[in-house]
Parts: sequence; C-alpha cells; structure tokens
Amino acid sequence: MEDNGEEKLLAAVRHIAKTLGRTETMADDILQVFSAFDGRFSLDKISSDRPLPHRRPPADSPPDAAAVAGVRREADDHRPLSLERTVRTLDRQISRFVSSNSFIWSDAGDAAAFLEAVDDLLATIRELDSLAAPADKPLLDRADDLLQRCMLRLEEEFRAILDRSDGAGISTPPSHDSDSDGADVDDDRIPVAAPVDDYNLVIDALPPGSVADLHAIARRMVVAGFGSECAEAYGVSRRGFVDESVARLGLRPRPADEVQTTPWSGLEDEIARWVKAAKMAFLILVPSERRLCERVFASLPPFADLAFAATCRPAAASLLSFADAVAVGPREPERIFRLVDMYETLRDLLPELDHLLSEQYSATLRAEVASAHRALGAAIRGIFVELENLIRRDPAKAAVPGGGLHPITRYVMNYLRAACVSRRTLEEVMDEDAAGAGILPDHHPPSSSLALQVAWIMDVLQSNLEAKSKVYPEAPLSYIFLMNNGRYMTQKARGNELGALLGDDWIRRQIAMVRRWSNDYLRATWTKVVAVLRVDGVSAAAASSSAAAGKALRERLRVFNNYVEDIWRVQSGWVVADEQLQTDLRLAVATMVLPAYRNFIGRLRTTADAGKQADRHVKYSVEDVEARINQLCLFVTKRIQRDFQAKIAGLFMLLVLELPLLKLPTLEDQAVTHQHSGAEKRNFAAVVGKAMKSCLFALDIRDA
Repeated sequence: MEDNGEEKLLAAVRHIAKTLGRTETMADDILQVFSAFDGRFSLDKISSDRPLPHRRPPADSPPDAAAVAGVRREADDHRPLSLERTVRTLDRQISRFVSSNSFIWSDAGDAAAFLEAVDDLLATIRELDSLAAPADKPLLDRADDLLQRCMLRLEEEFRAILDRSDGAGISTPPSHDSDSDGADVDDDRIPVAAPVDDYNLVIDALPPGSVADLHAIARRMVVAGFGSECAEAYGVSRRGFVDESVARLGLRPRPADEVQTTPWSGLEDEIARWVKAAKMAFLILVPSERRLCERVFASLPPFADLAFAATCRPAAASLLSFADAVAVGPREPERIFRLVDMYETLRDLLPELDHLLSEQYSATLRAEVASAHRALGAAIRGIFVELENLIRRDPAKAAVPGGGLHPITRYVMNYLRAACVSRRTLEEVMDEDAAGAGILPDHHPPSSSLALQVAWIMDVLQSNLEAKSKVYPEAPLSYIFLMNNGRYMTQKARGNELGALLGDDWIRRQIAMVRRWSNDYLRATWTKVVAVLRVDGVSAAAASSSAAAGKALRERLRVFNNYVEDIWRVQSGWVVADEQLQTDLRLAVATMVLPAYRNFIGRLRTTADAGKQADRHVKYSVEDVEARINQLCLFVTKRIQRDFQAKIAGLFMLLVLELPLLKLPTLEDQAVTHQHSGAEKRNFAAVVGKAMKSCLFALDIRDA
C-alpha cells in the first residue's frame, strides 16, 4: 500500500508538471523544482518517461543482461527527445559546477556529483554518436560544447590539486635519519632532494588521496579525448618541482656560449656540482616522477609516459645541454679529468635509465643522454689528439740548462700518469672509435686502443726530445739531456697504470736507450782521456831511451790534466737528477779512468828519468781524480737541492732588500698620487725579472 501511495504521488507530480508546462523545457524546470524540494521527487523517479543515458561498463566487467535489455528498450521513437531532455538537465547540473568560484574538490560530495554528471554527459554523447542522424547534429554540438566546458574546469581542478599537494615529504629507507627541523617553513614547503651518497631514495611528492583524485580526473579527460591536455597540465604543474629540486643543488640553466666562455677554473667547481646533480636527477627525481605518473595515469597508456616526459625533460635537457657545451669546448689537456667524471656519470646512469626511458615519449630523453655521453667521449679522444699536437708544436730552440729535465717531459709524463688512473674508462672511450688511434710503429704489439694511443704519444715525445738534444753544441751534453729525460720517462711509467698500458717491452726498450746514451756520453767525454793514459803508444825509440820515455809520459800527463780540468770546468753545471743514473755513471767513469790512471802513474815512476822526482810531475793523485769525479755537480743530488733552496731564499731576500729602495707609494701617498711613475714600474719589473731568472736553473732541474 505504501509503495502504491508513493506511485500515485509521483504520478500527480508528473501530471502537474505536464499541465503547467507549456513546453518540454518548462516541464523539466517544474520537475527540477520538485526534485530540489523533496528527495523523494528525484529526477530518476518523476521522469519515468525519460530514459536514463547508458554508461559504458568497465572493460573488465561482464556484460549485464539487464543493462543490455535496457539499451535495447531505449532504441525507440522517443530516444532523440529523451536525449535532448538529458542534455538540458546535464547542462543545468554541470553549469552550476563550472561557474562556481570555489574549489570543487574541496568538498568530496561536490567532486563525486561533478564526476557523475561528466560520466552522464560522456554516455549521452556516445548515444548521440551512435544515432548519426543529421537532425541530431545541433544537439551533439551542444553536448560537445558542454563537454569542452567540463574539460576546462576539470583541467583547472587537476592543476589545483597538484598545486595544493606540494607539501609532501621525502621517503627514505629506515636507516636514514630524517630532518625534523621545521624552522624554515618556506624552504621546507616544497620537498627537494639534497645531494646524497646513497641513492636508495624515493620522493612521495603527493599524498595518496590526491593521487586518487588526480586519477579520477585523468580517466575522464582521457575518455573524453583530452588525454594530451591532461598530461601537459600535469607536466606544467610538476615541472616546477623538478626544476627547483635541481636548482637547489647549485645549478642554474646557462646558454652554451656562456658555458664555453667561462674560465676553466670556474667550470671545474660547476662540473663537480653537475655530477652530483645528474645523479640526483636521474637516480632519485626521475624514478620518483615515473612512479607518480604511473599512479596518476594508471591503465591510461601512453599518457603516463607523455606526462612523465613533459615533467622531466626540461630539467634533464638543461643538465645535458651543460654537458654538451663542456664537451664542445677547447680541447685543453687539463680538462680531461673533469670530462672523465662527467663521462663516467652518464655511463653509469644509462643502464639505470633503460627501463625508465623506454616508452614512446621518454625514449627521446634516453637518446639525449646517450648523445651527451658520446659527445663527452669524443671530447676526451680529442684531448689526446691535442696533447700530441702540443708536443709537436713545442719548439726545439731553447736548451734546458745543464741538460736537465725538459718541462715538456715532466708535463706529459705526469699528465699521462694521472690520466691513466682512469684507465678503464679511457680504454672504453678509445675503443668507441678505434680508428682514432692512428698508425703505430711495428715494434708496438697489438693492444687496446688506449695503449696504442699512449704508445704513439711516447714516440712523438721521444722524437721531440731527440730534436731538442741537437740544440746543444756539445755532443756529450746532448746525451746527458737524453739520458735525463729518458730515465724520467722510464721511472714515471713503472709500477702504475701507465706502465701497464705501455707494457714491459716498452720499459725494456727505454732502459736500453738510456744505457746506449750513457755509453755514448762515456765515449764522447772519457774515451780520449783514457786514450792519453795508454803507455802502449810510446814508440820503440822512446822505449829504448828512459829519458825519451819519461818525456813522453810527462807530456801525456800534461794532456790528461788539461782534459780532466776542461771536463770539470765545462761539466760542473751539467745535471743528472736521478740518483741511480748518477751511481751508474760514476762507477762507469771511475772504472774507465782510475785503473788506467793508476797504471800510468806507476809506469811514470818506473822510468829512470823521473825516479823519485816523479811525484813532482803528478798534479793529481789517483785519490784526487776519484774525488773530482765524485764532486762533479753531475753526480751530486744533495748539492743540487741545496742550490735550489739557496736560490729561492736568495730570491726572497733580494725582493725584501730591493723593494724598499724603489720607494713605492704608501697608502697615504696614494691619497695624493694615484699611480706610480713609469720608471719606477720598469725598475721594479727589472729587479723581479732578474731575481726570477737566477732561479730558472734550479727550477728546471727540480722534479715534479
């Protein structure tokens, strides 16, 4: 009975609406009034003659027989008229939400009602599309216009949810301590990741409730054909978070020309920050954003990847553009160490990015990372080529005083030794372009591209040093120069990665060359000295006369004294810096000279002409000659070191003594006179230049 009474009441309401409403629109308005007055008069009940729009069931739900039957019952002659009333009703409902100045998602009920109205509109549009009648075209256009308004408002709500949800925190593993200091509210409002050593870190930038709301909106926008707009709106809103996170790591976007014109000393610190920022961005920020996109756009491919690319690509592109700008900069050898750091960073990141950046839109970013990685590798290879050219261009005009170590040898060997600490990385770089290694002499065994490149640089350096040795007017000094530099090359290549690259055969060949130059020095300097001491050259006539023999021996002794005095005078400034080489040369000279001189003195004393007066003709005893050999600057390392320290101290004292004599203006004087006279400046420059020049010899022999 109660149900029957309610039916009669609803029938009366419908009759009143039909009687008072002169048009269908007026009747709908009257029904809307009743519906708002009493919940029992809902539009679903009092509009029984108006069929409800059919909604598409989820793809994974089984077909509902009643729903299918309902759809078939709706395909009658009254369906176009019913759809028109549905569109009008939805227009009134949706307009109330669209025109509202308040945030719809601030009230869960309003948000659910708005989404339900959007679902009804989408179902109605699908039904109108299925009719495909020309007479329904105006109604379909009206529904599409209403849908456009819905999508614009949904996009606004979507952005608003993202903007209000940026107070989330950073999730760390349990072993990490979280910072609970909230004194700086403004800085802590937007979560960012600071540089860390452990990249087992995930940023939950949005709370679960916001993610669910965003997913609900995204699903409607994708169904309505506005998936790209939704993904772009997501990217624009989230992009600021990623950009600010990278900026807080100490990096700012810079144009390529500005990077290339920045002094290298300034770029080095920025590259160190870049390495940390790149790891943070690609190991923490990018995976976190991928995870968030896959939750917001769950089961909505490819829009999750589109939103992810729109979010991360600008910040990533800025990081990569910096790497590209550094890679195309000058090929100065000192840049290789920072370039290796950048190369290793991207190399280690690429495997981590393979699964993150493998879809349609993000694959472009993966390609850009790989391109920057290749550019850095090409820059490293170019630096090795530039090092080779630097050696070739080094002039062979100025001789190093005393035949000491040439600066180019010290520079190249220390540079290669330091660079080869990253041997594995450099081998990888060189193997990427094996053709760049060049053609090498036959004595180099087959090896890695890096080993071939380094061996080739050694050959170029050796050829350059041999050309420089010809600058010396004395042949023995040129051999000393080659010995010093060859020995230094050998010592720097022993027991490290550089020596491992060059191989034991190269070490043995280098030692053999040093030994050959040592023998050449001995022949050029001491062979003639020993030849004078031979008594076999005395003629038979002189041998038959003791007087003639004594005279011949005394003449030879005089020539010997002149030879050794000339050697001591000329070679007193020559340098042999390596202690082992000093020992070997000292023993070799002593072995050549002392036995021959001892035998010569003994033969002189046996002559009847000299007799007991032989010692009167002997200017230097055997012990004196031995002491002179040991006292040559050529063989005294500690003396060289003392001279170096003394000359540095002399430079300091000279500056202390001379600067006051220049009468440079004091601070009080500068208040009256704003600049020094030209003569004072030239005098000052001359004094400093003279003092510095006095230390050049010591600086040239000092080992790095």
